[in-house]
Amino acid sequence: MIRYLRTFLAACALLAGACASAPAARAQAHWDGVSRVVAVGDLHGDYEKFADMLRTANLIDTQGNWVGGRAHLVQLGDIPDRGPNSRMIMDHLMRLEPQARRAGGYVHALIGNHEAMNVEGDLRYVHPGEYAAFANAGSERRRQRYYRATLDALRARPPASGLPVFDDAFRAQWESTYPLGYVEHREAWGPNGRYGRWIASHDAVIRINDTLFVHGGLGPSFVTPSADVMNDAVRGALQGRPDPVYLDIVTNQEGPLWYRGLSLNAEETERANLEALLTRHGVARIVVGHTKRASTVWPRFNGRVLIADIVVPAGFSDPHAYLEIDGNLTTIYRGTRVPLRAATRDETCAYLAAIAALDEAGSPNTTAAAQCATPAAAEAIPGSAE
Repeated sequence: MIRYLRTFLAACALLAGACASAPAARAQAHWDGVSRVVAVGDLHGDYEKFADMLRTANLIDTQGNWVGGRAHLVQLGDIPDRGPNSRMIMDHLMRLEPQARRAGGYVHALIGNHEAMNVEGDLRYVHPGEYAAFANAGSERRRQRYYRATLDALRARPPASGLPVFDDAFRAQWESTYPLGYVEHREAWGPNGRYGRWIASHDAVIRINDTLFVHGGLGPSFVTPSADVMNDAVRGALQGRPDPVYLDIVTNQEGPLWYRGLSLNAEETERANLEALLTRHGVARIVVGHTKRASTVWPRFNGRVLIADIVVPAGFSDPHAYLEIDGNLTTIYRGTRVPLRAATRDETCAYLAAIAALDEAGSPNTTAAAQCATPAAAEAIPGSAE
């Protein structure tokens, strides 16, 4: 019953506007001559982490305004869900976008699977605080209107199991499922809502200099299409105009929002796909988020894949780790710059040892550094996926 109601309410929220929005202008997906790139991974509603990393990178001042000059900020997707302050992050990025452009820089907020899930009404991971962030003085009145619409819809189209009893228990369950702010959240994330339109104005895949940035990765069935083709297909899907060739691009497990093979598959079995992607896009490396492998930027394939979705191990503080590319590759870890060289095993081991030295004793990075000397080191660290 609740699944039925959730679907109905999502549809009602979308009906506040049209189910399909006007096409968004194509964003620029290819950039050359960029002297400095700062790439941050999945944020999941953690505004303090977001703001701290941007301040550490000297991209914003104490007032949160852009001071990064001609630098490019790449946020790799998955701003929403799991944490309470997604709206604060998105609002801040919206403020930074024009400021960065005026300074000759750029803010790239890539589309991740959780952005697409929110636009399409898959709300399994929405934090209660995300709904609360949308609540206002009119929320109770608005919610009651949707409650009455729910009852009308159920009476007009009874579920196969029969009509529920519309008693106090039903009402209490309904209100716990649809807290204050829920309706406003759905309207804002719809194709014509403030955040739905903003998400759909962005890219899922971009190239800056010799690096490809994508939230999840690209599987073998997505080697052929260009970044522009994939971006148009993702935007079209989120705006209610799916590309007939890539109908399922926002849910396809090999597509740019979901693929984990570059992060999790054994290197010997994934290498052919990686080589094809590097050649197809004319790049030296691919930077991804989406899949947690370690509590630092994690190199694979001798540094040709860099994973920037950061694990926060139980009992340890978040290192606020991110990647900087300015001719060299650098991980900023607990505020310290650590050169990221991984072309050989010795370089990888030295990198992990430098990261581990910044941690408390017994951290997973300490274990990773110790394991690096073993032949199985490249695949030794267990990852987690979300």
